[in-house]
Amino acid sequence: MDPKLALQELEKMGADGLTAHELIDLKVTGGLTYNDFLILPGYINFPADQVSLETKVTRNIALKAPFLSSPMDTVTETSMAITMALLGGIGILHNNCTADEQAAMVRKVKKFENGFITDPVVLSAQHKIRDVLEIKRKLGFAGIPITDSGKVGGKLVGIVTNRDIGFCEDGEAELSTVMTTKVVTAEHGVTLQEANRILRESKKGKLPIVDSEGNLVSLVARSDLLKNRDYPWASKHPQTKQLLVGAAIGTRPADRERLAKLVDAGLDLVVIDSSQGNSSFQVDIIKHIKSTYGNRVDVLAGNVVTRDQAANLIAAGADGLRIGMGSGSICITQEVMAVGRPQGTGVYQVSQFARKFGVPTVADGGIGNIGHIAKALSLGASCVMMGGLLAGTTESPGEYFFLDGKRLKKYRGMGSLDAMEKNDSDNSGSQARYFSESDTVKVAQGVTGAVVDKGSIKQFVPYLITGLQHSLQDMGVPHLSQLWEMVDDGRVRFERRSAAAQIEGGVHGLFSFEKRLYK
Repeated sequence: MDPKLALQELEKMGADGLTAHELIDLKVTGGLTYNDFLILPGYINFPADQVSLETKVTRNIALKAPFLSSPMDTVTETSMAITMALLGGIGILHNNCTADEQAAMVRKVKKFENGFITDPVVLSAQHKIRDVLEIKRKLGFAGIPITDSGKVGGKLVGIVTNRDIGFCEDGEAELSTVMTTKVVTAEHGVTLQEANRILRESKKGKLPIVDSEGNLVSLVARSDLLKNRDYPWASKHPQTKQLLVGAAIGTRPADRERLAKLVDAGLDLVVIDSSQGNSSFQVDIIKHIKSTYGNRVDVLAGNVVTRDQAANLIAAGADGLRIGMGSGSICITQEVMAVGRPQGTGVYQVSQFARKFGVPTVADGGIGNIGHIAKALSLGASCVMMGGLLAGTTESPGEYFFLDGKRLKKYRGMGSLDAMEKNDSDNSGSQARYFSESDTVKVAQGVTGAVVDKGSIKQFVPYLITGLQHSLQDMGVPHLSQLWEMVDDGRVRFERRSAAAQIEGGVHGLFSFEKRLYK
């Protein structure tokens, strides 16, 4: 045949591979997970670094990178949540702690980076140096405006910085003796761009914003200007410019009080944390959140793996759904409870249903590498939630230890006995997640283990981002939002893998090898 007729011949024969619907055919294959299939290559006519990963985690919250850190007490606390937001994702703070402790973590994330800080920490001239040192210990900064009343709205009389107190040994000395009284300020109504220009030119660390009478209105920080330059993908609230943060709660009556404290601290996304989300308890708390807070906070409900589960939560008002039951590396729910679903099938079935109502989905569990992320997204998820993939990083909670010459960190499932016994039942988000608060005998649905040191996510997450961009490029998909359209209309194709094909697709036939994933 004439080679020029190749495209016409292809049109007659039809596209290679399977559609997503043909791949996830329950009557033919049963449940599938990520290793059971591959995505076939598409046509490349764009560079990888131009692939957009922008997506929505809920109806109202958009991210530059489709990544969430899991609300586990060995994965996400303040440091992880801050760094995930700086890198374009969002961190979900665990609730295996008191409500006040969790609210304090939310507050630290929100204070970390701002545009105009409308509620800055303020002291009076009569406060002591020890008060500044205590604020620095708790919040990590010491640049504090001083007003006559010690509150926002008072007349600005000075500012205290690290340089003012660095060599003062008398913690009982009043701030009036050390504060700087000649303060560079800007008038209320100044734009953020102009405020940043004043900061650059004055070479100051803080810029107080005052009204016409000299009363403090807000504050702009130079450190935030630097962070804007270093982290252009940072996930921020569109109005306040503060970093986005999520937090987990349960479905108990006490969790309504917990949520009130979290919202007061500035929470953006509440994740209702339950291993089996299809319950009257979760429906009731979704309705409570929506009637009490409206659009002040978005709700990510779950976990679900079937359309039946999803329908109840969507009808109750969920802004997003979390998909997964028993697929995490430290989860034994499927083994112990005989309930769950292979993750690939769960993601596809729930996402296809949820998209009819404009509800984004988050694939939670079973994510072990970039390929799994790409497959989860191709099956309809808007984002992925990662636990084990982020455990063992510098930003995850816990101390490193050495075993057999390897540097390790503890990692445990929230259904493990270790996690359940961390707090009493009133503060145990782990027990509430598995409806175990009142059980005399605790039945574990997770294990405790250790993972190898992965270094900082400041290097690891950019590796995930770049790898995912190359994966989408290989599929011929220039924008993550187009991936789902191209899957639905059959332009992105799939193929099932046999056990032998899975072996072939990995490293094989070598005496030894070193697997370095990024530099």
